[in-house]
Amino acid sequence: MCSRDEVGNMKGLLLLGLLLFLEGQRSSACPQLCSCHGDQVDCSSRSLTSSSLPTTFPAGTTELLLHNNMLTALPIGLLDDLPSLHSVSLHGNPWVCDCGILYLRAWLLRQPPSLKSYLEVNCSSPPSLRGRLVVYITEEELLNSNHYWYCDLALASQVCLFVLVVVQAVLLVALIIFLKKFEKLSNEAKRITEESFTPEESQKENEYTSFMDSRI
Repeated sequence: MCSRDEVGNMKGLLLLGLLLFLEGQRSSACPQLCSCHGDQVDCSSRSLTSSSLPTTFPAGTTELLLHNNMLTALPIGLLDDLPSLHSVSLHGNPWVCDCGILYLRAWLLRQPPSLKSYLEVNCSSPPSLRGRLVVYITEEELLNSNHYWYCDLALASQVCLFVLVVVQAVLLVALIIFLKKFEKLSNEAKRITEESFTPEESQKENEYTSFMDSRI
């Protein structure tokens, strides 16, 4: 027969396997607002905004169509988890060239020239940068064309998010350590209790119980 610890370990492994399976299903699913044909994900011409854009795409996506929407910026990290991506269409969107465009600009700069994702990715606003290719805008121009407080706020929000993630990780580690120590103390207390209850004591208790029963 399996001990309680073995049963608990088996349950934990089953739960972990289920979570991994569900994560795999989620990462391979086609986004609700898009259509998928093989490894191509088509989200074009659907009036998508930066807030309504799907947050994840299938990990095996090789071609992503995002053109002719209402995108003003891309969420940070959106394209980083697509290692097989070799074609992205981004034209026909009203890109706003402020601090929010920095992620898209940095991603475009990392791509090989053969990808040509930067073509027709032009700024729609502010007026001073209208018509310019996003990939060729300098950080100084972005700062000069916007209010500094907006960029400071964007940077502060990213720092706060990072700090929050670190705090959550520390709390999780502390909780795991506490549970491990609690389990160890519980097992030790159980062992001491079992060792202190010797057969002789059990026999004396039985004799005492029999004596009391005879008196009654």
